[in-house]
Parts: sequence; structure tokens; C-alpha cells
Amino acid sequence: MLPRLPTVTKALLIANAILFLLQQPFLLGDATFAPFMLQPLQGSFDAFSPGGNFQPWQLLTYGFLHGSFGHLFFNMLAVFMFGAPLEQTWGEKRFLTFYLVCVAGAGLCQLLVGSLMENPATVLGASGGVFGLLLAYGMLFPNQRVMLLFPPIPMKARTFVILFGVGELVLGATGWQPGVAHFAHLGGMLFGWLLIRYWRGQPPFKPRPPGPPKRPNHLRSIK
Repeated sequence: MLPRLPTVTKALLIANAILFLLQQPFLLGDATFAPFMLQPLQGSFDAFSPGGNFQPWQLLTYGFLHGSFGHLFFNMLAVFMFGAPLEQTWGEKRFLTFYLVCVAGAGLCQLLVGSLMENPATVLGASGGVFGLLLAYGMLFPNQRVMLLFPPIPMKARTFVILFGVGELVLGATGWQPGVAHFAHLGGMLFGWLLIRYWRGQPPFKPRPPGPPKRPNHLRSIK
């Protein structure tokens, strides 16, 4: 199954699986990867002691670490389901750019929300990138049927995205599900939406100038 996956999607699945294995206590352990988890904006910045404070690279690296097997499994299942058709549509470079922008955007939103809390937690996981992929799938394939896992109800991708977005907003605002970075999920969707709007030249961005006219292929006119 993996050999048929697009290159970047396959690389994301493999990288996340390998890093999760390295996080286990019988190998390197979580403490080794603390400098790469998204630390809250607290205290003074110390570039020589990165384990307990925020560092810029954490906006990307936290998205390749996970806290449990279930956390990893469901995130990678979503990358497998939604990442492959998006990469086949966009190509490797644009797909990777989109995914990393969503991961970093989710991290920025989580840092902003965490700065308003008394005791913000360290964040890790690919969920911000995953929710960006989910939003992109709903925008590019709005009428494609997808199936919920629990309960197994089929619905259009556009409806699926709306339900997940509203659910994350409610859970984040009410605190009904503590220990989950709901605003990071919403941040991934927000930055994904903005990037797609930018690529399309839609508000709030200016229309992108048309590219140069294509040169006629004279070889095709020869009979």
C-alpha cells in the first residue's frame, strides 16, 4: 500500500512513525525531544537551554512528535486519507508547503491562546497540519463522500469539515475536552484557508496577475 502513495505523503507517515518509536522509553525517550516540542511563551528566552522555553524551530518540529499511539494513529490515518489526493492534485512542492504552513500556523495560534492562560501546556502532534488537510479536502472536493468513524455515517466532505470546525470551536471555548489543543486545530484550518485563498487570488488577498501567455505548440499543427 505504501509504495502507491505519493512521495511526500509517504515521507510524512514514515517520519512520524520513526520519531514516535524514538520517543519511547526503551530508546531515546520523551525528554530527549523536549527541545522540539512546542513550549509556551513563558519566562525569558534562552537559546542555550532550549528544553524548557520556546524556540522558533518548535513551530515545525512539534508537528512530528506524538504523545500516544492513538494520537499518532488517528493523525496518520487522516494524512493517509486526505493527504494523498491533495498531493496528487497539487504536486509535491505545493502540498508540502501547505502542510508545513498549517503546522506552523496552528502552533502560532496555540502560542497566542496559551499566552492568555495561567498554566499553558507543552504541545505536540500533527493535528494542526491534519486539520489543514481536512479543510483543503473539503474545499477542493466538497461533494466527495467521506465516512465518519464514530458513528459510521457517510456525508459530503464540505459538511464533514463544517462539523469538525464547529465542534473544535465549541470544545475549545467551553473547555469540555481538556488536554487537547483545540485552538491549534482551528489555527491549522485558518492558515490553510488563508493559503488557498492566496493561491486563488481571492479576498482578503489581491488577485494574482495572470501568467505569461502559453507559446503555441507548432508541432501539434503539423499534419
